[in-house]
Amino acid sequence: MTLAVDVFLRDADGQWNVLDVPEGCNDSAGFENWRETVWGSAPVRALGATYLPVLASSDLYVEASDVPDFLRELALLREHLEAVVAAVGERTDLVESRLDNIEAAALRAREIGGGVLIW
Repeated sequence: MTLAVDVFLRDADGQWNVLDVPEGCNDSAGFENWRETVWGSAPVRALGATYLPVLASSDLYVEASDVPDFLRELALLREHLEAVVAAVGERTDLVESRLDNIEAAALRAREIGGGVLIW
């Protein structure tokens, strides 16, 4: 299995509705084991990441109000990508492409006032 990243909107009752992935976009957020081995890893936590490490124990729901902070966390990981991939033993291009997908979803969410779901 793989992790997927999606954008969601909350309706008037507070229920979330997952939006379709736009054509030409990729929803892959990594392999299932990346919950612990990459996104929830000690090197990612050591950077001060707080959103992505949640994946080690559950799905991640980033509410619309938290998307700007989430984007800052993604930028932090991107800034330290080489060190992270070296520490977790993954290929840079694989992690970078999944980070690109997550960031693209977060940017779409910010644009429409939605949230981000990684599951």
